[in-house]
Amino acid sequence: MADKPTRISGKATKCKAKKDSTSDWEFSKSTIRERNEKMFNNELLSDIHFIVGPLGASKRIPAHKYVLAIGSSVFFAMFNGDLAENKEEIHIPDVEPKAFLALLRYLYCDEVCLEADTVLATLYASKKYIVPYLAHACVEFLETSLSYRNACVLLSQSCLFEDEDLTQRCWEVIDAQTELSLKAEGFTDVDGKTLRSIVCRESLSVNETAVFDAANRWAEAECIRNNVEPTGKNKREALKDSLFLLRIPTMSLQEFADGPATSDLLTKEEIIQIFVWYSATTKPELTFPTEHRRGLTPHCCHRFQSTAYRSNQWRYRGRCDSIRFMADKRVFIAGYGLYGSSTGAANYKAHIKLSQNGKVLSEETAGFFSDGCSKTFSVWFKHSVQCEPGIFYTASAILDGNELSYFGQEGLSEVVCDGITIQFQCSSDSTNGTGVQGGQIPELIFYY
Repeated sequence: MADKPTRISGKATKCKAKKDSTSDWEFSKSTIRERNEKMFNNELLSDIHFIVGPLGASKRIPAHKYVLAIGSSVFFAMFNGDLAENKEEIHIPDVEPKAFLALLRYLYCDEVCLEADTVLATLYASKKYIVPYLAHACVEFLETSLSYRNACVLLSQSCLFEDEDLTQRCWEVIDAQTELSLKAEGFTDVDGKTLRSIVCRESLSVNETAVFDAANRWAEAECIRNNVEPTGKNKREALKDSLFLLRIPTMSLQEFADGPATSDLLTKEEIIQIFVWYSATTKPELTFPTEHRRGLTPHCCHRFQSTAYRSNQWRYRGRCDSIRFMADKRVFIAGYGLYGSSTGAANYKAHIKLSQNGKVLSEETAGFFSDGCSKTFSVWFKHSVQCEPGIFYTASAILDGNELSYFGQEGLSEVVCDGITIQFQCSSDSTNGTGVQGGQIPELIFYY
């Protein structure tokens, strides 16, 4: 998350004014906004006070009923009508003082001031008092910092606040970068309901061993939070029915033997029953799902309209093929499609890389077999890479293998693929001739 506050403020007419004083400050403020800003967190003319925050860490904040009532229907009902509270002080123990001040700043000054460490609390306050624009600004702020590192934690919070947009964005990251999201430090801090929603998710793109390991770590953390020893029995009680949403039988026999079978989460009866399930012709019924997760379907953006072959092209000799691209929506690059040998079957070793402004985001070395046809061959990153909209990234590949291969022609500078618009530009990193019009890296493979 960004460390600096984000400020969005309305325009005010500048004027030459005398220095503010208690008696003449009204004359130095040329707009209503400026005069309201003077009243923000000010005892002057205040007719209500809020005691904000939990006992022992609360703060007394002055306010003005009129300003609050015209900015929030909740405050309007609080101060007017049949249910109006006739109190000089109102206690709000469930809102952080900094978040409440951010809410008031918006109501008084038409200014959004968000900070990374208080944005979730501000979102909660804006939801509680039905201030939709501020809530939307909080969600936008969170989306700009959303990554696998905080996706599960933000998912938990978005469900609590019933924010469907943020929830959807979190799921996009978790589905495309499941293993990284589950291994993130904050994963063990999610609540039990969120854990259950994750482990039962059909579209996770991950080996089931990673889901099992994550659930085991969460159970240990939950035991510690409850001040009980993290024994197998206590972890099972912490997981409740989430344990039986783990698709343990979809692991390989070796993965099961090295993981769940040697953990303390399963009973001896369950371990024996699953071993029998692996080997028996007539399989016993299990309490664990036996179907693999569906996962995500990768999308493939093909940027050439034709494929060519000439006797003296395309050669490699250790040189780099690169192309720049930019999508109009957030995508997760999973790999590239590459051309193979144009002179019969051959093995290749490909070093692929994704970078942005010279910073390497991911790189992978993998082999593929080309059967000599003009189709593309997929080379994948270990983990898909999150790419933000409106930003150019560079896809690169260095191939080692048969010198002569197919290459693309009639390249497009813009391709619409399954609702995603991707623009292409030539890259200065390309030392082997690849560009927009022709060359290698014919395909971007991505999730979204």
